[in-house]
Amino acid sequence: MPQNHHTKSKGDLGVLKAQVDLLEQGYAVLLPLTEHCPFDLVAYKDGEFRRVQVKYRSVGRFGAIDVKFSTCWTDRHGTHTVSIDKREVDVYCIYCPDTDKCYYVEPNSFGSLASLRVEMPKNSQKKRVHLADDFRRVP
Repeated sequence: MPQNHHTKSKGDLGVLKAQVDLLEQGYAVLLPLTEHCPFDLVAYKDGEFRRVQVKYRSVGRFGAIDVKFSTCWTDRHGTHTVSIDKREVDVYCIYCPDTDKCYYVEPNSFGSLASLRVEMPKNSQKKRVHLADDFRRVP
């Protein structure tokens, strides 16, 4: 892929990486026939369906991968940001190109933001720190 990824290409890559990772974890992957669902795919295993929203996120300058549980769009009235309905998504899969790994979080386990640390904080803080590698499996 080109050095400067278009937003749609990044999303497509994230969904493909999620599909491979879920298959490696033993899930069957089902794709919706529309782009207007609040989730990108459905993972099925052991009689249980999990609605999965996929996000492509790089490691930030402070060593964490951050995902906001909101959606944003722009129209002629300006930019709009709305919190997601956490009842419509079971799991967020976060694909990080810097680590080439997928991480899985349940939106209901976080407030408006999930912050997964790839690097330990410089101040050695341990309380309320979520290490990314602890989120490698679908919960």
